[in-house]
Amino acid sequence: MRTSNPQEPARPALRGRWRRIGAAAVGTAALVLAGFGAAGPANAAPAAKATSTTASTSSKVTWSPACSTPAKGQMACKALRVTGGTTAFQKAGAHADAVTPKAADAATPSGYGPSNLQSAYGLTSAAASNGSGETIAIVDAYNDPNAEADLAKYRSYYGLSACTTANGCFKKVSQTGSTTSLPSSDAGWSEEISLDVDMASAICPNCNILLVEATSATMANLGKAVNEAVTLGAKYVSNSYGGSESSSDTSYDTSYFNHPGVAITVSAGDSGYGAEYPAASKYVTSVGGTALSTSSNSRGWTESVWETSSTEGTGSGCSSYDAKPTWQTDTGCSKRTIADVSAVADPATGVSVYDSYGVTAGWYTFGGTSASSPIIAGVYALGGAPSSSSYPASFPYASAGTSALNDVTSGSNGSCGSSYLCTAKSGYDGPTGWGTPEGVSAFTG
Repeated sequence: MRTSNPQEPARPALRGRWRRIGAAAVGTAALVLAGFGAAGPANAAPAAKATSTTASTSSKVTWSPACSTPAKGQMACKALRVTGGTTAFQKAGAHADAVTPKAADAATPSGYGPSNLQSAYGLTSAAASNGSGETIAIVDAYNDPNAEADLAKYRSYYGLSACTTANGCFKKVSQTGSTTSLPSSDAGWSEEISLDVDMASAICPNCNILLVEATSATMANLGKAVNEAVTLGAKYVSNSYGGSESSSDTSYDTSYFNHPGVAITVSAGDSGYGAEYPAASKYVTSVGGTALSTSSNSRGWTESVWETSSTEGTGSGCSSYDAKPTWQTDTGCSKRTIADVSAVADPATGVSVYDSYGVTAGWYTFGGTSASSPIIAGVYALGGAPSSSSYPASFPYASAGTSALNDVTSGSNGSCGSSYLCTAKSGYDGPTGWGTPEGVSAFTG
């Protein structure tokens, strides 16, 4: 049985640091290794940024979008930052230590950390042994001037090896490949970037990280950044953004996402039932979102579809434009069906991230399918480089219905009757695809 308790013994190098920041807030130094990230003050982003929050009725956690509402024709980042309440990680820690959870603040870790995520998805052994020499590319818009420094805080806090420009592990470039001529900085997208690079680190600590920053959040510029990532040798490319479908999508497929031998992951969306692009591209792995909690079952964890309301939760649905890939055989959509697989995305069961640009420097808890996309990219990287002619989006379908995937069978993300397109079922369903990783075997080929 894998452990179901997130309170793991802290590594010796971390105990002193935990004492210095105040272990009394959670009651045990064991929380340091297991999780990180807490809600903090409102992001000092441009005034146009959305300020509304949404409460999860099951946990009374509140959150808001990290990025401003995008201008017409631009993609939205999918990061949701927790602003208050008690997360699943905090509740589990309080139960184990017989203390009352306290509201999160930027100095106190309160979300799932690397060991939690590796445990939940059967990756502990692979994360320790695999990934050396592999490069995960993170594609986002605008510049995060603190990306490398914030990543260093995250990795040091959790005892992960340093990943820096100096040692060749980390590289940040523009969509043209420049290391010096970078886009303008943006506080909201910097939160997205911190979430993405931290999740890639959490799942594949031995991997290199290539951050490719697009000039703006248009599909054309983000698409050019995807191409640049592939040109620079990345075999795993994570995209945590999306927008409405359009008749241009099939041309975008050809121009930006048709890269055999490269695993391209895309967030399925955070607006509940309904298709988004580029998650609808037939060439990408569309990643849905779950709520992840500890359990007394043999796995040690349990998951359900992430849904907060009829308009907020993981995306799914039928594409209006993209053709169905040959490996997808469900009959409810004549064209491409979203999603393929899934991972944790519910902010109430969120992951922790270190961020400092435009906010009080510290730990924050995030959710959204922005978290699930880099997680799955990391799983692909642990599985090793895809064969040169393959489309890695097909790999999970070859393992459909096997123990290589955790089948998610409860919850829904909207109203479509009892259809599998918005309701979790045994086997394939729209919100969670074929399920979540149980090791790496469903992500190799």
